[in-house]
Amino acid sequence: MTLADERDDEEEDEEKQSLFEKIQAAFPLLMAWLYRHKDFTYESMTDEEVQSFVRKVSDYFDHAVDTSIRQVPMAEVSVQRLKESNYVFSGIKVFHELNEAFPSMLDDNNELRPFEDFLNDVQKVNNTYNGSYLKTEYNFARQSSLSAARWKQFEKDGDRYNLQYRTAYDDRVRTSHRKLEGITLPPSSKFWNDYFPPNGWNCRCTVVQVRKDKYPESDEQKAIDLGSQATAGRHQEMFKFNPGKAMTTFPAYNAYTIRKCKNCKYNGTMKLAADIPDNELCGACKIFHQCAGDITKSKTAIERKHYLKEMESLLEVKFSKKTDDKNINVGFSKNGNSHLYSDTFGRTKIVKKDDLKDLGKYLEFSEYIEKSSLTHDRDDNIQEFYYFKTKIHNEWVRLNVAKEVVTKKNGRIRVRYYLYSVNDIKEESTDGGRSD
Repeated sequence: MTLADERDDEEEDEEKQSLFEKIQAAFPLLMAWLYRHKDFTYESMTDEEVQSFVRKVSDYFDHAVDTSIRQVPMAEVSVQRLKESNYVFSGIKVFHELNEAFPSMLDDNNELRPFEDFLNDVQKVNNTYNGSYLKTEYNFARQSSLSAARWKQFEKDGDRYNLQYRTAYDDRVRTSHRKLEGITLPPSSKFWNDYFPPNGWNCRCTVVQVRKDKYPESDEQKAIDLGSQATAGRHQEMFKFNPGKAMTTFPAYNAYTIRKCKNCKYNGTMKLAADIPDNELCGACKIFHQCAGDITKSKTAIERKHYLKEMESLLEVKFSKKTDDKNINVGFSKNGNSHLYSDTFGRTKIVKKDDLKDLGKYLEFSEYIEKSSLTHDRDDNIQEFYYFKTKIHNEWVRLNVAKEVVTKKNGRIRVRYYLYSVNDIKEESTDGGRSD
């Protein structure tokens, strides 16, 4: 681990602790809201004070996702889906908190208790839901988002490689999970639909790609039987899911939902809610699904606007770069900047969002590697790519420069070169494979 990595870890821990403390500080305010209303139904979850608390819990889980994608980058649209699932899970969690706290407002004579007595009594709810449960759920969100990111990477290779289940291989590994050690199957195997880790709270298991000729393929049915044993029981079967396929940090059936939720796909009407219309859990779930997309899209849009605004100065930048046979003038474009923002973080874990505005200086001092024609048909006007290398944060990255050729209405041809994407390069091979 480098000194920079250690600093990043320290900052992440500080951010995590700050978010945790915000939840603790907000809980008395949530209880004050409940006390003032003297009533609670699932429709109450739309109240702004409730929503504010839900967002604080969701932000805590979002931090787990952000920490994971620093380790294994993932496309922005996938990150958004994971954070939407965080919000829905957080909403249902808070719904249960309020339901559990509500009866404590009344004494044995069904009279309203003094607020101080009520707040003191519900502290045990806070300690449970926003203490031990919350920390365990954070670990799960981190592991599942990390698994989701890995799965998206595995998908790109199809069945070119097999996948192998691996435990932490120490004395803390659960016996049931230890039996899954070394299971080796192609990504298309049904086994990975249900038994892609994490397979339980605080599960540290992972999956890696392996060459087909290095490890023998496991018997699929035996593997499924072992997976079923590992997730057997009332509190374990909820972990039968693949975070990358479902694109969710928490499974639909979890500690705060019911078994039927596993097969209830949110489609605007929600089949399960229609089947049991009086179920308040379904009503609350519907509310949070409806709100989730709007909230995450809003956050994403604000962030995107901010960074693209910072990148506007790059549109005035242009450098003459030497290639094999000629010099080309390389700059930036609006479409290119938009792609850099959206795509770069699915390709690199070196470049940070705050680096985007400085890509000009990295381009200026980059070294030419090679050029290549397209590897597949495109629906834009890009015809060729030029590859350059440079160091960012003292690690090698490749700058992928697009050659765009446009024929105008008057017949004139416009050719321009602009930075299109960035991806990491292994230090031992600074001229790595192409990526267009």
